[in-house]
Amino acid sequence: MGKSLNKIAQELKDSNKKVQLIYAFNGTGKTRLSKEFRALVDPKADSEETGLESKKILYYNAFTEDLFYWDNDLDNDSEPKLKIQPNVFTHWVFVDQGQENNSIDIFQHYTDERLTPHFNADHTFKDDEGKDVKVSAFSEVTFSYERGNNDSSNNIKISKGEESCFIWSVFYSLLEQVTEVLNIDKDSIYQERETDKFDNLKYVFIDDPVTSLDENHLIQIAVDLAKIIKDSKSELKFIITTHNPLFYNVLSNEFNNKNKQSGYNPNKHFKKYCLTKNEDLNYELNNSNDSPFSYHLFLLDEIETAIETEQIYKYHFSFLRNILEKTATFLGYDNWGDLLTPVKGERESYIKRILNLSSHSKHSAEEIVMITDGDKRMLKNLVQEISKIYKFNIKQNTHVKEK
Repeated sequence: MGKSLNKIAQELKDSNKKVQLIYAFNGTGKTRLSKEFRALVDPKADSEETGLESKKILYYNAFTEDLFYWDNDLDNDSEPKLKIQPNVFTHWVFVDQGQENNSIDIFQHYTDERLTPHFNADHTFKDDEGKDVKVSAFSEVTFSYERGNNDSSNNIKISKGEESCFIWSVFYSLLEQVTEVLNIDKDSIYQERETDKFDNLKYVFIDDPVTSLDENHLIQIAVDLAKIIKDSKSELKFIITTHNPLFYNVLSNEFNNKNKQSGYNPNKHFKKYCLTKNEDLNYELNNSNDSPFSYHLFLLDEIETAIETEQIYKYHFSFLRNILEKTATFLGYDNWGDLLTPVKGERESYIKRILNLSSHSKHSAEEIVMITDGDKRMLKNLVQEISKIYKFNIKQNTHVKEK
């Protein structure tokens, strides 16, 4: 029998699990669930009358992204700005803690080291009526692309995927500090917490931070997010929802691994679900006990589809490298290149070419560039060889696309 989202939110709140991962199709109600959960835990979470120190929940959802909006400078078409609505979270990151450089570093890690955000300083301008208008620092962001040799493109409007990465980077910067601070025992006589602002935090709710991201960014974000959560030693609990099978799968695999240093144990701390909406508009939250989508097989399926359709791009080599890295870890190899030892052909040239084509220095325009015919033949040969040698069963993963 179906339940209301409020009752499902209550179930999540009552759980003793450190991590709860939920898969749901788009339009099922993930964002509404995050709102219901927030209302249960901290009804005043959105109120600007309460400071960060009173918050019980840190959340990321579509409404978080709505705090950032574009001023496209339609009159002059020369200086588009990403504006930030006033909120306690970005105020803490940028003003109180001065972590704008950390946010920039994270953003460039996921995109391109040459794509640079620039935050505004305090300034005043006169409006059309001649009145002074004060603009607070860190309320506007412009972007430039540094091409080298002192050549740059200034005041560019970034893609939707890059915008999502930027917003996530700001949130992730805060999440890093929260977990690091709370990892220090509040009653420790050896080390003091640098701030008490997070002492009341109980939950982190993350709803689909992967909108508009390509697969390579998505995988990296999932791995990084899982690591920071598994490294968390405090009582902080995490709920993550997503409609993306690859993101769900990466997280599921990562959360199924222990972390001895923090004491994280998947059998004790992790649970995964599938959220569905019934025809009567009630909901079901079912345990997902079957093996998760195998994301290395998902990537392999994507590569084989690209080969069949002759639509091979640079990022498919990033997929192949990720497959080799995860397979090497699973089989106990020190280096993913060792997996290519039995492959016919020049092993070192394979490794060098994969490294060159799977570079993490990425700009959205570079990702759609077609590669050479020789690279395509090499990719096809490598996929055939490693599938035969390591006996990947692509058929068991076909249900991913059917969903």
